[in-house]
Amino acid sequence: MQIDILTLFPGIFEGPFSKSIIKRAQEKGVVKICLHDIRDYSTNKHKTVDDYPFGGGAGMVMMIEPVVRCIEILKERTQYDEVIYLSPDGELLTQKVANQLSELNNIILLCGHYKGIDERIREHLITREISIGNYVLSGGELAAAVLTDAMVRLMPGVLNDETSALSDSFQDNLIAPPVYTRPYDFRGWKVPDILLSGNDREIVKWKHEKSIERTHQRRPGLLDDAGF
Repeated sequence: MQIDILTLFPGIFEGPFSKSIIKRAQEKGVVKICLHDIRDYSTNKHKTVDDYPFGGGAGMVMMIEPVVRCIEILKERTQYDEVIYLSPDGELLTQKVANQLSELNNIILLCGHYKGIDERIREHLITREISIGNYVLSGGELAAAVLTDAMVRLMPGVLNDETSALSDSFQDNLIAPPVYTRPYDFRGWKVPDILLSGNDREIVKWKHEKSIERTHQRRPGLLDDAGF
């Protein structure tokens, strides 16, 4: 997969993309992440990328020209499955959405700033809008990093144990069961005996029951979608 990220602040991605799973995925050639500074596509001598909104109101708006130029230049050399705008009023990012996107080949992620982008970009070039939650960030970069991580870790060859992602929370609309590791007894706090029994069938049953129990306690709305 190739992910092209359009941003006003490419330096924000240096940390999350140079460590851990995303770093490994890039080194393996599973994903190619390209950062594009929108200012480089401004024809203004001052590299201006924002302006006052028509009709008045507080705040600034990202200008249409540099964003459109960047997207059109990228499209000349690559065919994209989605052009995604990270927006607080977009479709909520879920594990199901991450699964869908992880199967695509090429994606553009547009990071907004200020009061947002010129609406004509959304009307004519954006194919999908995604939000990582019902709150507002200073910009779309952190949301783009979250979305990228959620997609990349699902791609074959990224995780050392490819079955690990299948047991993540929300894969089956249930929260993952509790997990334990050594030592068995720490300050009298013991690991459930079932997990040391060696009875795989009963362990699977226990984990499933705990997932349902935990989902009921913490995120009961998920149970309707899971059929419980």
